Amino acid sequence: MSHLLKKRKLDKNVQENLYFDSYSDVTIHEEMIADHVRTNTYRTAILRSSDSIRGRVVLDVGAGTGVLSMFCVQAGAKKVYAVEACSIAEQAVKIVKQNQMDDRIEVIRGTVETIDLPVEGVDVIVSEWMGYALLHESMLNSVLYARDKWLKPGGLMLPSKAELYISPINDLVVEDRLNFWCTVKDQYGIDMSPMSEFAKKCIMNNDIAINLVTVEDVLSHPSRLAELDLHTVTPEQVASVRGTFSCECFGSAAVNALCVWFTVSFPGDDKPLVLSTSPFKPETHWKQAVLYLDSPRDVMQDTKVVGEIHMYPSEESARHICIHVECAIGEHKKQSKTFSIPDGYSEAQQ
Repeated sequence: MSHLLKKRKLDKNVQENLYFDSYSDVTIHEEMIADHVRTNTYRTAILRSSDSIRGRVVLDVGAGTGVLSMFCVQAGAKKVYAVEACSIAEQAVKIVKQNQMDDRIEVIRGTVETIDLPVEGVDVIVSEWMGYALLHESMLNSVLYARDKWLKPGGLMLPSKAELYISPINDLVVEDRLNFWCTVKDQYGIDMSPMSEFAKKCIMNNDIAINLVTVEDVLSHPSRLAELDLHTVTPEQVASVRGTFSCECFGSAAVNALCVWFTVSFPGDDKPLVLSTSPFKPETHWKQAVLYLDSPRDVMQDTKVVGEIHMYPSEESARHICIHVECAIGEHKKQSKTFSIPDGYSEAQQ
């Protein structure tokens, strides 16, 4: 009996349960806390904002293990409401008590869209809401809901700004994988070169690959795609993020992919503190989002790579991001391709 896997649009409640269940395991929390760039930048940003936090009320959206809430107490917060929808909230309660902060941190189990706060407003909202390619998982919508419902006028958002960037890259690992099939004959006397085209379809597909891109792979200075002001951006704007890009290549190579990454910024007196997922900066658990083109294109010094990007939620699962790219490399014909992060949700059909 054969079974075909057919994608289906998931019921919203099923989507939400799958999303929150993914945060009920220790692995993802271990990965996030162990990400020193992420965790230390948040701690530094919160402590730097102590003048705005001291004696104030803070809302932590998607609190997880409660680490950001505890940073806020270290910064002098009078009260922190740590809102967490998944079962990790039970561990957060234990951790908060272990650190003798249960008199100032209240862990609330639920989503910000469904819970009630025992206050009319908060002075600060902190959240680590960013997903792959910034918008994957769509947790930002919950942060904006909390902002519109509870943040007092002039209140503080941590982080306060997000930016998206893009650069063309030459992924040497992919080049080696595609060329592999042409080397088999020299080793074993069997010509397997027809596999090259099949390998190209399998590797350079429509998936958003989450890979670690090295500086050596990047072929141009980054081009900024979009900027989101967390104090003013609307859910409608987040649901359809568009941007244009224009890059000039450093030298001779083959462009086989585009690389997308993000930064978020925290306000500061002198200059903002930036958490960057750029390939030019230390590695984070977000790595970079890689979009493989159907056909690699050779470039030389100053060859232009220009295009447009549209980011929007997947029809199958609203928490999953799609990226549509229109891209022209030098004098080559424009390429058009839509990418998504595989959601793994399917149903078996006889």
